[in-house]
Amino acid sequence: MNYVCISINVMKNLKAFSEVQIIDKIKFENPWWQSGKIEDYYTSMKRRLYYQLFKPLINQNQIKRAVVLMGPRRVGKTVMIFHLIQDLLDEGIDPRKICYLSIDNPIYSGIRLERLFELCRIANNDETVKDYYVIFDEIQYLKDWERHLKTLVDGYHYSSFIASGSAAAALRLKSNESGAGRFTDFILPPLTFHEYIDLKNLDGLVDWTTDDYCYVDDINEFNRHFIDYINYGGYPELSLSKEMQASPGRYVRNDIIDKVLLRDLPSLYGIQDVQELNALFSTIAYNSGNEFTLDELSIGSGIAKNTIKKYITYLEAAFLIKVINRIDINAKKFKRANFFKIYLTNPSLRTALFSPIGTNDDFIGNMVETAIFSQWSHSTDFTPYYARWKDGEVDIVGLNAKQKPDWAVEIKWSNRFVKSIQKLSNLKSFCAKNNLSRTLVTTLDIRETKQDDFLNYEFYPASIYCYTVGRNVVENKSVEVK
Repeated sequence: MNYVCISINVMKNLKAFSEVQIIDKIKFENPWWQSGKIEDYYTSMKRRLYYQLFKPLINQNQIKRAVVLMGPRRVGKTVMIFHLIQDLLDEGIDPRKICYLSIDNPIYSGIRLERLFELCRIANNDETVKDYYVIFDEIQYLKDWERHLKTLVDGYHYSSFIASGSAAAALRLKSNESGAGRFTDFILPPLTFHEYIDLKNLDGLVDWTTDDYCYVDDINEFNRHFIDYINYGGYPELSLSKEMQASPGRYVRNDIIDKVLLRDLPSLYGIQDVQELNALFSTIAYNSGNEFTLDELSIGSGIAKNTIKKYITYLEAAFLIKVINRIDINAKKFKRANFFKIYLTNPSLRTALFSPIGTNDDFIGNMVETAIFSQWSHSTDFTPYYARWKDGEVDIVGLNAKQKPDWAVEIKWSNRFVKSIQKLSNLKSFCAKNNLSRTLVTTLDIRETKQDDFLNYEFYPASIYCYTVGRNVVENKSVEVK
């Protein structure tokens, strides 16, 4: 009984943050109210190519929606937000009309978004509610954030609201549930290979012509950068920092993977056995690009099939993996997806868990394939498949609106098939069955075209194909508006 009294007395002595303290914090987080510019730390960082897709959404004032910027940890969401703030300042927006709040700061804990907006106006001695740009960073730290944000969109028609967060699975789930007609989701994925080359100012290596694929004068150098991308290229900071590359496990695993597996997913989905989830993800990461079945995963891990199925759904929602479904030689889908491939959404995740790979590593083929599929995973309007039947397999198949194959690609990290196209008989059989007259096969460094009966083989280096897919996907990307 005495312990209870002590606890009650302690609670009575606890004090909440005062309004003055909160306002002081808001002023501290918005230095441009006085200086008219953002910190040099952010202006010195090159903009991701995705920024050109994100910025126009903010200016769509005629459409009353909040923009929700979501994606995996450490892909540059906060940096993108500060680049947005600088652009708004450069466009002549009143600095005091741009409010930034980092919701993960304890001082804002439990405070409604509408109240925070009010405190911003109090800090500015402004009684109006018009023409504001209010940014809530790491919004997932506020319980029921989607209801609060919807209330702001409905109640303040002449101001714009932007939210961002790293708990990607949680944000997407809540946005889909409650954001209909009110939110525009913008997914910021890991770097494409095209973005990686741009970020490192290596564009001079690439030349575009009237061809569908770029030209590279020094393919050996380009391939070296491609291997670096596979090992370190998913995250802007990791891509640019030799110190982080010396210990990618400490950076990526501790700050990205573990936080998702041990905190984000368990808190969202009520996962009890995080070690079980972690072990399954490690198995998938090590075997990225392989074909799986639920039975095999269950037997190998000792986890029930239904639980594995849920875990795979969670990992995909968190943008850690991508499941690719199988079709047969006639491009028919299976009624039951008993067989499927799983790819990491970013090949550098495997490096962080295990070790960097080299050009001749046993797993280089899988990682080249993973890198290429990671480019396709950026697309919002295309779903890749792989074909597999009793006697053969094709790595990537694109189906059209009528569910008929438009194209087929075989991914190789080798030149030997250029001289031995008869070894591509599986690919030829698939193309014959589906009336395809041309196909693409990737190589190590050869670029060539060959004809065999009815089929035209186009050989391109895998690094060039990966770069081209990443470029095209970003440039043709649409944004999900609910």
